[in-house]
Amino acid sequence: MDYSTNVTYLTLAGHVELEKHRYVYFIITLIVYLLIICFNAVVIYVIYINKSLHEPMYIFIAALLLNSLCGTTAFYPKLLNDFLSERQVISYQVCTFQAFLIYTFATSEFTLLSAMAYDRFVSICKPLQYATLIKMSTVRKILFISWFLPSCENSVGLILTYQLKLCQFKLNRIYCDNYSIVKLSCEDTLVNNVYGLFVLIIAVVPPVVFIIYSYIRILVVCIGSSKDFRRKALQTCLPHLFIFINFSMNSCFEVINNRLQSSIPLIISVILSVDYLVIPPLFNPIIYGLKLREILNKIKMLISHKNNTNVCF
Repeated sequence: MDYSTNVTYLTLAGHVELEKHRYVYFIITLIVYLLIICFNAVVIYVIYINKSLHEPMYIFIAALLLNSLCGTTAFYPKLLNDFLSERQVISYQVCTFQAFLIYTFATSEFTLLSAMAYDRFVSICKPLQYATLIKMSTVRKILFISWFLPSCENSVGLILTYQLKLCQFKLNRIYCDNYSIVKLSCEDTLVNNVYGLFVLIIAVVPPVVFIIYSYIRILVVCIGSSKDFRRKALQTCLPHLFIFINFSMNSCFEVINNRLQSSIPLIISVILSVDYLVIPPLFNPIIYGLKLREILNKIKMLISHKNNTNVCF
């Protein structure tokens, strides 16, 4: 704690053997972050510039990838700076704000995935009602709720955490999360823990249950349909289903790891804590770019156009 400036600093003690490998860590992390920015930005740009892709399914994909960019931006710049710094510290105010951004990214991800499941459910199970149920005005409302509601939920948690008095100032993490900050307090944290559990339940359980229900209904419809219909349905549903399972598993690992942190080796704990900030943001655009033919064709056209422009030049 820095009393001279009246600012509380927390030490991020999760960095393992940083002195020996700081530049290796920095280069690998920088490459991963640049790839995340590049891959997500390309797919978002392709959807943005092609009016034929201005449909609910692709708009939801662009929103999901944009959410990943926002979440990773709250994590990677600070991490890269820590690799090159002598002391891995962060002010209490910035720490709580980073936790808020990362938690909002994670909870918004589940909301957006459930919105995408709803879009596929209506498209496959109620195709005649699709134009009525999935209007562009409805899409805008869903996107607003997908970011606004998680922001409000996590804002309350941020306020509750910020009011706590800390008696410890070391996080065994490489970034800030609300649960770890709360554990540093010497006050009664029952309200924080109950509210955190409440947010976890309402942010994760309803979307997960709805997504599972939607895909069971879709599977039932596909079983009784033609081979061509099944192929088209699976072509649009499998990428989303794979991404949902991937993100859910990585998030589950992080929740379990955070609560069992003291019983597993630090290096394993650190790896598990960043999985959901590395794997989904890096591979989601690749999956959508390769598996959805419309996006893949537009990316090929974009690359071909760039090559032709360079040749002419």
